[in-house]
Amino acid sequence: MEHNLLILAFALLLDLFVGDPDWLWRRLAHPVVWFGRLIGLADHLANRPGDSDARQKRNGVIAILLLLLVSALVGLFLSKIFMVLKFPGALLEIALVAVLLAQKSLADHVSRVASGLRQGGLPGGRQAVAMIVGRDPQSLDDGGICRAAIESLAENFSDGVVAPAFWFALFGLPGLLAYKMLNTADSMIGHKNEKYGCFGWASARLDDLVNWLPARLSAALLALSALLKFGRHSASRAFNMARRDAGLHRSPNAGWPESAMAGALGLALAGERIYAGVSVREPMLNSAGKRQATAGDIDRAIGVFYGACWMLVSLAIAIFLGLWLIG
Repeated sequence: MEHNLLILAFALLLDLFVGDPDWLWRRLAHPVVWFGRLIGLADHLANRPGDSDARQKRNGVIAILLLLLVSALVGLFLSKIFMVLKFPGALLEIALVAVLLAQKSLADHVSRVASGLRQGGLPGGRQAVAMIVGRDPQSLDDGGICRAAIESLAENFSDGVVAPAFWFALFGLPGLLAYKMLNTADSMIGHKNEKYGCFGWASARLDDLVNWLPARLSAALLALSALLKFGRHSASRAFNMARRDAGLHRSPNAGWPESAMAGALGLALAGERIYAGVSVREPMLNSAGKRQATAGDIDRAIGVFYGACWMLVSLAIAIFLGLWLIG
């Protein structure tokens, strides 16, 4: 585990400063693209519309277990290669782990929403936010665009940064690749609709399970970041909102970082949203907070996000040093 934590600390730093270079992914397929292709193949082969619900659910269970096994075995194979290569292998492992984290790239995408609003007004904001959220951008006003961007930032801090870091720290590359496969599967087939309600059931439930602890850790990191950024009142409100309002969210996990971010910024988040013409009605998180979010609030959210990322780096280093001293 000490090796994993040291690699993780360097990978988090690399991702914070470099992120995902666009020039590279214009020439090569990102690893998540390969995960998506394998999931798409499993969907094509095993998700047959004429099958009974029970058969679809069984096929979905088998499919996700096989996908997780394949990804874990690839991770184990790469780990062995990197170990043989020693120092060059460690550098390659750091680069691969950094690629599968989403700190700078996430902040950059969310920052473009604020820039879109400032430079292009409502149309510019809608165009930018459509790149990061699934809700209907045409239904959003300025405040709705800003809330959507902030909610996406908070939720993806959990499943795009903390969760992959958590599973890599525990199980190395097999754990990281298996997590990314599962999280990608949840985004592709874990939907409660006619096509995937049964076939994607196992993927959605497993994703809820493996994100349970990282989501709560994410809320704590965001609240601690708020303490440094805005003081004790903001941090206390973030902790209190996470405990009080997380259960109001339709997701068992996303409500934790979103409620913490809402409390940290003094904003009311979530509430009614429209996806593909279908209205989703939920209570507001931190309902007493300000509802008309602005581009400035996006900037503040990114500041809290980066502070939490630095705390995650510090946590990895602290645990590594603790284990090293004990050992």
